[in-house]
Amino acid sequence: MPIRRKATEAGIFDASELALLARVFEQLRLDNQTTEARDAIASRIIANYMAGIKDEAELLSLSKQPFGR
Repeated sequence: MPIRRKATEAGIFDASELALLARVFEQLRLDNQTTEARDAIASRIIANYMAGIKDEAELLSLSKQPFGR
């Protein structure tokens, strides 16, 4: 799953953090997306989380938007 690989690359997350990131990722990904699109989603989720967005609903909302918005 791209979110776990991206999370591992970004740093150390505990099990509850990984579960949160995975839940958000599952809500944003689509079955017909390319690997690159899924990687971009995973990167946005992790970047937002590392920027201090810890609330699941807010993380989901912000991660729907491309970077820079």
